[in-house]
Amino acid sequence: MKFIKNNAKIQEQDDTALITRYRQSGDLEPLGILYNKYMHLVFGVCLNYLKDEEQSKDAVMQIFEELVVKLKIHEVQNFKSWLHVLSRNHCLMALRKNSKNTTVSLEDTFVENTDFVHLDIDDTKETKLTVMEKCMETLPEEQRVSVDLFYLQEKCYKEVADITGYDMLKVKSYIQNGKRNLKICIEKNSGE
Repeated sequence: MKFIKNNAKIQEQDDTALITRYRQSGDLEPLGILYNKYMHLVFGVCLNYLKDEEQSKDAVMQIFEELVVKLKIHEVQNFKSWLHVLSRNHCLMALRKNSKNTTVSLEDTFVENTDFVHLDIDDTKETKLTVMEKCMETLPEEQRVSVDLFYLQEKCYKEVADITGYDMLKVKSYIQNGKRNLKICIEKNSGE
């Protein structure tokens, strides 16, 4: 983890001020300072999901590249929380992509190999995503839309309220209740 620096001077600068400086100037320096404050957390999230140090380092850099674009588009109230969600979603998409693109070497004896019953390409991650998608469908419309916009499309509360036309307090309630209902549904369906 030598590539992650953590300076006390960096901690002093306000997240919102750095975001504003970046959005106004387009200069990557304030964004770099901001990202450097939380890079160790992003690395931890990536390592937790990807279980590979090199892949996690690559993901940290890819997430920074995403920030360059997404911070110009999204209104971010709490950068640390928003970055955590962005990092988690990046890792989940990487895992999903990797599980779809897994290749198997076919040998000449492939058909004759009686020990080879079926391809077991870490179906657990794909199964979890499938369960989550099915559980999303069971949520009431308001909760499903709000959770989708907030967590999967990474919109802030205000953007969710603007898109849906729901009151801001309702949006927060739909997201909170939707998250709880989604968790209950996933836990219930994962045990089967």
